[in-house]
Amino acid sequence: MPARTPQTLRRNTRSSRRPRHRHAHPRRKRLDWKVKLPLAGCGIVVVLFLWGAIARALAPSSNTHFTRFDAIIVLGSPADGDGNPSPTQLARVTEGVHEYERGVAPRLILTGGPAHNRFVEAEVMARTAHAEGIPDSAIIVEGRAMNTVQNACYSTRILQEHGWRSAEVVSSPSHLPRAGLIFNRLPVEWRTHVAPSLEPQSAFSAGETAFLETLKTVHFLIWSRWMDGCGT
Repeated sequence: MPARTPQTLRRNTRSSRRPRHRHAHPRRKRLDWKVKLPLAGCGIVVVLFLWGAIARALAPSSNTHFTRFDAIIVLGSPADGDGNPSPTQLARVTEGVHEYERGVAPRLILTGGPAHNRFVEAEVMARTAHAEGIPDSAIIVEGRAMNTVQNACYSTRILQEHGWRSAEVVSSPSHLPRAGLIFNRLPVEWRTHVAPSLEPQSAFSAGETAFLETLKTVHFLIWSRWMDGCGT
């Protein structure tokens, strides 16, 4: 065995002190905030949309077993640009008239202001109801409401002012889940009633309507039910 010289010992000592290099692992790239922020925003939008869709699916359609009511509330929809009832508006009024004729309630409350054009929705609906045979004495016009929350609130105030306590709410199928969420917060006995469309609707149009109603439901859940000033 060769003898260890002082030089050999120094070399061995230096080599033993050298740090052992670990195998280098590639670092995972961290997403830049410019990427994270849009992803987080998209995630929030998806969650809110799902919340709205679930709320619509679980929305109540009544809070009573009544089959007769003090009034039928027909929720507004825009008239056309000439002040004539649009197909949606005509469908709602016509169904309200049918319910009146069936004896569901002795009066109609037609609610809707000039929310989308210069024509007051309730006034256009009142002319339609009168033309379909409803006497003026059975028609109450609420022409200030600019959205569904106000439709519900102002109509409920009319009920309370007359000492009435119950109402059937007539509107389009896609509109009623949101209306149910709103009326469920008000001090009135109510149920919803579907106004069937008077014209066929394409799958694309139906999907678009459902999408917009879901967005409006989200707006109600996160904003209108807390911030709207009409008492809901």
